[in-house]
Amino acid sequence: MRMLCASTLIGEFFVIGFAGLVAMKSDDLTTTTVWTVCGIGMLLSVLLCGMIGRPGGVQLGWALQIALVASGFIVPMMFVLGLAFGGLWWASIHYGRKIDEAKARWAAAEESAEATTGG
Repeated sequence: MRMLCASTLIGEFFVIGFAGLVAMKSDDLTTTTVWTVCGIGMLLSVLLCGMIGRPGGVQLGWALQIALVASGFIVPMMFVLGLAFGGLWWASIHYGRKIDEAKARWAAAEESAEATTGG
């Protein structure tokens, strides 16, 4: 699960950065505001890569997904991209857990086979 979720978060890192470039064209926002908000989002996406396996890591990832969708009020295309990455986040968690379970079953079968054969 960690690898799939981390891949999604790294993709979000780049999307947040590109959204910042688009948001800079807005006359209502200052460059400082845009890059402070985007910088926090980008930093959070990278830090979450290492926190996925820890308690609350997945929930913080969901909070980032919600923030990504909400950023659509500033950059309308982020509604679409935020929902797409929300779907990727869900898939990363859902299928990542299934992969982790399959790996654990396989490792247990290997260990029991080694114990049975004595090697």
